Amino acid sequence: MTTAIDKAGTFQLGDRTVRRLGYGAMQLAGPHVFGPPKDRAAAVAVLREAVALGVNHIDTSDYYGPFVTNEIIREALHPYADDLVIVTKIGARRGDDASWQKAFSPAELRSAVHDNLRRLGLEALDVVNLRSMFSPLGPAEGSLAEGLSVLADLKREGLVRHIGISNVTSTQVAEARGITDIACVQNLYNLVHRQDDAMVDDLAKAGIAYVPFFPLGGFSPVQSTALSAVAQRLGATSMQVALAWLLRRSPNILLIPGTSSVAHLRENLAAADLELPDAVMAELEGVAA
Repeated sequence: MTTAIDKAGTFQLGDRTVRRLGYGAMQLAGPHVFGPPKDRAAAVAVLREAVALGVNHIDTSDYYGPFVTNEIIREALHPYADDLVIVTKIGARRGDDASWQKAFSPAELRSAVHDNLRRLGLEALDVVNLRSMFSPLGPAEGSLAEGLSVLADLKREGLVRHIGISNVTSTQVAEARGITDIACVQNLYNLVHRQDDAMVDDLAKAGIAYVPFFPLGGFSPVQSTALSAVAQRLGATSMQVALAWLLRRSPNILLIPGTSSVAHLRENLAAADLELPDAVMAELEGVAA
């Protein structure tokens, strides 16, 4: 099937081929990723439109809501298309006060996989990312061996097809690759936050997908005078330029911009049509923090 986002290309995610423009479901939950959305029907509509436009990589987690996004995904898309790859995350849970808490014991990780399976209505999860939770401020050193061993066991049991890691350092990537095959790494990365430049390149050489979360800056959208000027010249939005930059940055980057609006979804996916000349790429190099 030819789709509107084919120009963005494809890349391998485990043994699956996905289009490089995907969708992140986090914003389908309520404010601060907690509780139900204001308009559940609108959330369902966004997911159905994403798939209709060619998205075949959806990122979610049972701790979004909690439980909300997975339940909406199942309502909107089950039974799932054969080419749809749903990626989830484990390693955290939500407190009653909406706090993000570590849930990293073997029992908690195993329970999280079963919770994702049940709410998504799946017999096996395509990809499960183990999210490192050693610091609330971002990646921090600490061994992932125990958690990865749990996921490797679940993979052998047929409940998990591929394993990824999230919010990690280069040291943790090396440790993880020594324990099991790693399908993807999911970290904070965008035009402004470039700390993972070397990691992106190393993973590309190894044929491993790099999936930036907050590709548009998350709760603090990417903004700069240079970015706005480029967007104006190209007749695009700043967000489309930021996404197009990521697509051009490296072929192993898979994007999962999130939104709760069909109009904004279409705008994000239109970044597939935006080609950034070499001169523009050089101009945007100065935007990095």
